[in-house]
Amino acid sequence: MVPHRQTALHRGRRRIPALAAAALLLAALPALGSGPTAHAAGGGAPAGPATTGSNRTGPATTDGNRTGSVTANGNRTGSATTDGNLTKNPGFEAGLAGWACSGGSGTAVASPVHTGSGALKAAPAGADNARCAQTVAVRPGSSYTLSAWVQGSYVYLGADGTGTTDVSTWTPSAGSWQQLTTTFTTGPATTSVTVYTHGWYGQPAYFADDITLTGPGGGDPGEPAPGAPGGLRAGAVTASSVALSWDAVPGATGYNVYRDGTKVLSAEAASATVTGLAASTSYRFEVSATNAAGESPKSAAVTATTSPGGGDPGPGPSVPEHAVTGYWQNFNNGATVQKISDVQSQYDIIAVAFADATTTPGAVDFRLDPALNYTEAQFKADIAAKRAAGKSVVISIGGERGTVTVNDASSAAHFADSVYALMRAYGFDGVDIDLENGLNPTYMTQALRALSAKAGSGLVITMAPQTIDMQSTSAGYFRTALNIKDILTVVNMQYYNSGSMNGCDGKVYAQGSVDFLTALACIQLEGGLDPSQVGLGLPASPRAAGGGYVSPSVVNSALDCLAKGTSCGSFKPSRTYPGIRGAMTWSTNWDAAGGSSWSGAVGPHVHGLP
Repeated sequence: MVPHRQTALHRGRRRIPALAAAALLLAALPALGSGPTAHAAGGGAPAGPATTGSNRTGPATTDGNRTGSVTANGNRTGSATTDGNLTKNPGFEAGLAGWACSGGSGTAVASPVHTGSGALKAAPAGADNARCAQTVAVRPGSSYTLSAWVQGSYVYLGADGTGTTDVSTWTPSAGSWQQLTTTFTTGPATTSVTVYTHGWYGQPAYFADDITLTGPGGGDPGEPAPGAPGGLRAGAVTASSVALSWDAVPGATGYNVYRDGTKVLSAEAASATVTGLAASTSYRFEVSATNAAGESPKSAAVTATTSPGGGDPGPGPSVPEHAVTGYWQNFNNGATVQKISDVQSQYDIIAVAFADATTTPGAVDFRLDPALNYTEAQFKADIAAKRAAGKSVVISIGGERGTVTVNDASSAAHFADSVYALMRAYGFDGVDIDLENGLNPTYMTQALRALSAKAGSGLVITMAPQTIDMQSTSAGYFRTALNIKDILTVVNMQYYNSGSMNGCDGKVYAQGSVDFLTALACIQLEGGLDPSQVGLGLPASPRAAGGGYVSPSVVNSALDCLAKGTSCGSFKPSRTYPGIRGAMTWSTNWDAAGGSSWSGAVGPHVHGLP
C-alpha cells in the first residue's frame, strides 16, 4: 500500500501517469503472460523487448547459442540430450496440432510466413489476449532458450511453470518478422513447461512462426520412468505438520508428495515435511518418483494424525454480504493516528498495515510502531473488541516497499506458518495480500491453501492488486485469485495511482471516472471471480494517493451501476452483479483526517446494496 512508515501515498511512489491513447498505454505495459511486474516510477515504454519475471527488467540474456540439429519443419532430431527444438509443430505446417489457443482465437495461415508453408495467426478480443500455448517436456535444473519470429503489435512470447522465475518478452510493434528471445532455468523438480504467445486485448491479429525451445529435452526414448517409491513412513508430527521419508528410487531426479490424493509439494531428496495441516486430523500420504521420462505410480499410502493444537482465537464473525474494507496504518505519516478501537464503525474488514519480512524466506512478523504509543496488550484487546462487534481484522502483507517473497515450497510453508502464528498471537481473522513487486501464483496458492488448512473455514483472505495485475486472467495475481476462489473473500483492486487502463470492452478508460471503476471491475466479474469477491478500492482523500481520487458519490455510482445497472457513465455492463461485495479505502486514518466523510458516505451505501 505504502512504504513502511515513510510516505503518505498509497503506492504513490510507483504510479503510472495517465496516457491519452491506447497505444501509449499499451507500450507502457509489461507482459502479463508471466505474472505481474513492478512498475518503475513514471511508467514509460521500454526501449526494446524486455524480459519480465518476478523482478526482471531489461533485455533477455542468454547462456550461449543452442544450435542443435533441427529438421526442415523445425522438429528436433537425435536424442533428447541435444539442444534441438523441443516444440512440436513449431512452424504450424500441421495447422494448430500441438497448440491450444484461448477462445478459438488462433488459426494456421499460409501467408504471411517466416519459413515453410504455415504460420500462426491469432486475433485478440476485448476480453481475450489470444494466448496460444504448448506444454513441452524438459529436464530439471537445466537452461533453456525460447525464441519465436513474430509480426504485429504487442506480441508476447513466454514460458510458464519453469519452477524458478517464469519469463516473457514482447515487442510493441513489428511491421515485419522480428525475432523474440528469452531464457530460463528449470527448477529442481520441473519436468515440463508451457511456452506461449499472446497479443493484447482489442488489438489487431498477430502472427508467429518458427517457435523454438532449445535445451536438454525430457523423455529420452531409451530412458524409463522411475519405479514407485517404497518404504514410505511418517516421522515426527506437530499440530500442523507431518515429516515423511521413503526409500530412494534409482534414476529418480525428484519426488512428488500427495496428501489425500492431491499433490502438495515436490522434493529432491527422499524425505519431506508436509505443513499447513489442521490439528488432530488424520491424513493419507503417497509419494511418486519423477525424472525426465515421466512420473512413477504412487507408493503405498501411509496415514498420520497431527497432534492437538492450542491457543487458537476461534472462528471470527462472518463477513457481511456487502462489506467495506479499510486499511489501518501502523505508522504516523501525517494522517490521523488511530488505535484499532478508533476505527470507524462502517468498516467491516480492518486490514492492519503491514507485517514485516524476516530473514527467513517467506516468513513475516509484526511489531507495533513505538511512535503510536500503543501497547501490545491494548492492541490485542481492541482487536478482540472489534471481532466481538462483528468486524474482521486481518494482517496485511506487503505494501509498496514490502519485501516478502514466496517463490518455492519452503517459503510457502514459512509464509503459512508465520501468518498463522500471528493470527494466534494477535487474534487476526486472516490475511491481506498486497505484494507490489509481483507474486508467484503457484507458491502463493500453496501458501494460502496451507494457511486455510490451519485456520479453517473462518479464514478471511483479501487481496489488493494494482490495476495492471488484474487486466488478464494469465497475470499472477488474477491466477492466484482464481486458484483460491473457493477460500477467497474479496479482491479489492486499487483503482488509483494507475493511469489509463483497458476495460472489459477493449476501450481505454482514464482513472478518476465512474467508467474506469465499472469497466475494469467488469474484467474481474467476467473473468471468473464471483461478484461477492470483487470490491472497489479507492483512496479516502486526495492526500491519500498520488492520483485517482474520486468523491464518495462516484464510488457509490459505480456500485449502483454494477449492482443495479443505474448511475452508469458511458460504459454499461451487459448484465448486473447485485452480489458485488463492496468497497475498500486507503486508509481509515486518512478517512479520519477528512472527518470520516468517505466511510460516512460509502459505508451506508454499501450496506444498503440489494
